[in-house]
Amino acid sequence: MPGVRVGAALLSVIVMLGAQPPEEAGVAPGAAVPDSRPGEAFAYPVVAQLQRTATDVQRELGTLANDIHLAEQAVRESSAALDQARSAREAANAAVRARQADVDRYASAILSSFGRPNQFQVLLLARSPDDFLDGSSLMARVQEAEAEELTGAVQRHQAAVRAEEAASNAAKAAADRKADLDRRNGDATNRAAAITGEFRSKLAQTNSTVVAMQQAQRTRNDQTAANWRAYLDKLAASGIRPGPAPTEATLQSGERLVVWPEATIRAVTTAVGALGKPYAPQGDGPDAYSCDGLTRAAYGLKGSAAEQMAVLQPVNDPQPGDLVFIGPERYGVQNVGVVLDPRTMISADARLVGVVVTDIPTAVLGYARPSLPLRPAQPVPQRTDSGLVWRCGGVDLPSGGWSGYPNGLIPASALCPIGIGDHRLRCDAAFSFQGLAAAFGSAFGRPMCVTDSYRTFEEQVRLYGVKPALAAVPGTSNHGWGLALDLCGGAQSFGTAEYAWMRANAGRFGWQNPSWALPGRGREEPWHWEYGI
Repeated sequence: MPGVRVGAALLSVIVMLGAQPPEEAGVAPGAAVPDSRPGEAFAYPVVAQLQRTATDVQRELGTLANDIHLAEQAVRESSAALDQARSAREAANAAVRARQADVDRYASAILSSFGRPNQFQVLLLARSPDDFLDGSSLMARVQEAEAEELTGAVQRHQAAVRAEEAASNAAKAAADRKADLDRRNGDATNRAAAITGEFRSKLAQTNSTVVAMQQAQRTRNDQTAANWRAYLDKLAASGIRPGPAPTEATLQSGERLVVWPEATIRAVTTAVGALGKPYAPQGDGPDAYSCDGLTRAAYGLKGSAAEQMAVLQPVNDPQPGDLVFIGPERYGVQNVGVVLDPRTMISADARLVGVVVTDIPTAVLGYARPSLPLRPAQPVPQRTDSGLVWRCGGVDLPSGGWSGYPNGLIPASALCPIGIGDHRLRCDAAFSFQGLAAAFGSAFGRPMCVTDSYRTFEEQVRLYGVKPALAAVPGTSNHGWGLALDLCGGAQSFGTAEYAWMRANAGRFGWQNPSWALPGRGREEPWHWEYGI
């Protein structure tokens, strides 16, 4: 190969494969991609403000929901105590009436005989054979009850009346507290509903910003892909066959070109081919990727970004195809990208919700070369920060949150259609559901029926206002993360063939009817299915 030489000048002839950022390339002014270094606040200030507002409303409604639950329990307990006290008072009434009947008959005997009754007189007053046969004991009871039984019965009755009054007051207090909490909950729900107009406006603004950034990002991605195709075309036109190590070639035109190893070209081609695919936290392709899922796909690696860094050989002279591991160190190894040139990398970015070309940030923990032999696992930076957990450039929340967006405030541009109506979900959930729906269609000869998917914060507030005892507190629903569906067409009922099929097959696609929604759990919802929760 004429003009081929390898040496220290190698980096000086690197083709800048990664396109410039949109603001430098003159694309979509004002729609610059966020700084890829993680920080305490999400890069979109409008979304950050929405997050704080939504959190305040969510916290208030959550507190009220818990208080209402306790108040309902207090109402039930006080009602049961009142019923018990009322029964005790009624029993005391009956005892007083019984004692009073004895006294009345005793008084009648006195009036008839103008003196104290004897046993014969009492027997003559008997009203039944039992009274007649029990005349002696009746006489004894009447004599003993003159000063005691009626008084005791009256005292017990008075105590029962007081207990019933106390129980009634307690029940009223519990009911009043429940009514007050319901009123406050209604007020909070109304406040949440009142600000949803502002949310709607800001969310539309945020969505427009994200759409503009995605368009600018697509331009950058397309330009990078074009640069890479042009590089491959030059190699093919010159008849150059890549070898196991990088070399430098001078083309007939006089252009000097680095010829990267075959394994590097194959991996970078895979990464470039994934540009524009959606981000998914557990994505390994080919439909969606996480950052470490992309590098697993490109190089056949295993494990997380940290696990990859632990076994790959580190290098200090990064070349195209090498991996760059991103911090800052206090977050541990939270991101990994495929190096394109000294300035840019390809990564599945959680905040940009896709596989993108982005600048290599300053918080680099190290570079590694997958083409070199693996080493025994070595220590790598571990997370020491006790705050938010970052992964692939975005916040990874244990509640199911993703990409740094608040629950129910995810722009439509960050979601993917499921192929039924206008329903949308997080992209990995959407793609998985499409596979589930295809299998269902093969089994039943008709498409699946869906009534609800991603649920905005505004929709959560409305539903909570209608069904506060059943609906999730706004800002906590898995519908608001784009990870839940409500089904119809038979699957919404226990005991149907459709529900039985879902129970038997949905798990293969990552979907489940959660345990709290199953029969006997107090909140049966056969129609509600969640992805990867």
